[in-house]
Amino acid sequence: MEFWLWFYVAAMAVGVVLFRYWRANPRGIPPVEYAIATAIPLWSGFWYVVMAVGGGRIDVADQTTFWARYADWVVSTPLLLIALSLTAMHALPHKRWGLVRALVAADIIMITSGFLADLMESPTWRYGLYLLGVVALLVVFGLIWGPLRATAARQPAPMSRVFTQVALLLSVLWVGYPLIWILGPSGFGLFGDTTDTALFVILPILSKVVWSAVDLALLRRLSDRGLLNVS
Repeated sequence: MEFWLWFYVAAMAVGVVLFRYWRANPRGIPPVEYAIATAIPLWSGFWYVVMAVGGGRIDVADQTTFWARYADWVVSTPLLLIALSLTAMHALPHKRWGLVRALVAADIIMITSGFLADLMESPTWRYGLYLLGVVALLVVFGLIWGPLRATAARQPAPMSRVFTQVALLLSVLWVGYPLIWILGPSGFGLFGDTTDTALFVILPILSKVVWSAVDLALLRRLSDRGLLNVS
């Protein structure tokens, strides 16, 4: 288990270095977008260091609950949604911050529900809170593919296409979180803590560092082609 946790920390460090390097040559992308991309692996990597040295966990209902994961997710996942929203509104003079706040609120409800579910000894409360988290995730998806996508469509076609690509990638990756939760030790117990840890290493690497790299790389490519409009 420790191998996977330290592997994650190393991957986050690579992300920090990459995004700092790109920020030195921003190619028309606002500095805040590089700052968000850098903050995500910094914050996430810190909590995985805590777990790697034996902290960030408690025993509840005959299982180990990694509360440090939720401390990571409650900050890093809203930052991912803010980054996605900035891509959706990149070329627009007026940003829909109310929509961003709604996305973040639904996301925090989702993360909090998962954390509380992990602490419940009663199966009724555990699965009830899990379902609440799934509903909150569906709300997040609804906001992404409804009003946020409509907002992105008001941008020039190349920017709108970039949003669709990164929104689809993030959505597919995020479906994996409730699936791992319900199939692993927190739910049906089809696999143990080591497999659970490995999956919660690989998936967050893809959904944080890799996703941020894809998002920024696509924007930088538009800049190279002279198609990146900044407002």
